[in-house]
Amino acid sequence: MTLEIIVFIGSILFGILLYWRESTGNGMYRFFNKMMYSKKLQMSPNDPTGFLYQQKFILRLVFIAMIFLVGILIARFLIPIDIATISVFASSIVGTLLGTYIGGFILKSEKVIDEHSDTLEEKFDHAIEQSKDFVKDITSREPKVVEEAKKEIEEEPQPPKKSARERLKDKGLM
Repeated sequence: MTLEIIVFIGSILFGILLYWRESTGNGMYRFFNKMMYSKKLQMSPNDPTGFLYQQKFILRLVFIAMIFLVGILIARFLIPIDIATISVFASSIVGTLLGTYIGGFILKSEKVIDEHSDTLEEKFDHAIEQSKDFVKDITSREPKVVEEAKKEIEEEPQPPKKSARERLKDKGLM
């Protein structure tokens, strides 16, 4: 069981490495594409597709299984010890497949972060400025009750208004 866990973790890292390597260049895939297809059916020069990079699940699974089948055949001839069992083979395929998806997630998140890094910096700076203003308001502002009392004190007292009777007397109506 321990060997299978080690192989699984190693194959996840191997899958990430394979995916990253194919995202930077797909020379081997282009070579096989030119060898297998006629000129009309060959991939375009700016197509980034590789064995694992930008492929569907089934094709990734087939290519990974082929890589490990070839690796196991080589290991059988070179090493007389029976290391390549079915469980190690299956865990290595599943781990590598999982590693390719983790690698894809890492590359896509890196691209998104690079695209939005300027806006993230601006948003972060804006948030810092707002927090500084908020802290300044909290530390320097007096309580609302004190502010309202000061406003009432600052207002000039209004002269008493004349009653209706006094206004009528002033007009001479009473």
